[in-house]
Amino acid sequence: MILKDKVAIVTGAGSGIGRASALIMAREGAAVVVIDRDLDGGQQTIDQIEAAGGHAESLVLDVTDDAALTNAIAAIHARYGRIDILHNHAGAQVEGNLEDVSLEGFDRSWDLNVRAHFLAARLVVPFMKAAGSGVILNTSSSSGILYDREMIAYTTTKHAVIAMTRQMAGDYAKFGIRVNALCPGWVDTPFNDPFIRQVGGRDAIEAYIKAKVPMGRWADVGEIAEPILFLVSERSSYITGQVLVCDGGETVS
Repeated sequence: MILKDKVAIVTGAGSGIGRASALIMAREGAAVVVIDRDLDGGQQTIDQIEAAGGHAESLVLDVTDDAALTNAIAAIHARYGRIDILHNHAGAQVEGNLEDVSLEGFDRSWDLNVRAHFLAARLVVPFMKAAGSGVILNTSSSSGILYDREMIAYTTTKHAVIAMTRQMAGDYAKFGIRVNALCPGWVDTPFNDPFIRQVGGRDAIEAYIKAKVPMGRWADVGEIAEPILFLVSERSSYITGQVLVCDGGETVS
């Protein structure tokens, strides 16, 4: 098990890619702290991990609540004595172009997709510096390197995640801390519901993906979990400040 004895935090781990991340890290021996604001979703992730023989605990909180996130990360370190991995995954899609997107939606996107990643990283870095090692993985998106029609809030925040990742990586490599970004493409989870509504339903999104993605299909969450494991483990020990795109070839078309 390549993450044996590691302690990992995964935000947004109550469903989709976040859950897949928590599951694969636990499978590889990490003690995983599942953070999600959805009590039931977080518990389902825990149940799956424990059923497979892994160790995890659930914390129910909104990562945009600064005080709650600060207290949670301090408590995690106090309990385990270490934090080896942070996967900042919690995020949201808010549809709309420049004129249509609500200001509330834009602000919520920024707070969740960027600021919460920033704060969580800021909170774990002192512990990682003291240990002389650590890994931070920030979830961006293929929308962080592409135009994504009428999704200005989402694309703005996901581009920002990449810039922030590179800055963190450059600043903290000397402390043994690696920071990379994951850019999933079309992954079949409820996370895509805003875009599906925007394009006109399930049939429309299936046609869109078939036309835009060279592989002609969605990814399964398991196909994203393996790249996550690569980036948070010693398999990528000489990689930092990089962006791993998992998009079925969309960015080359």
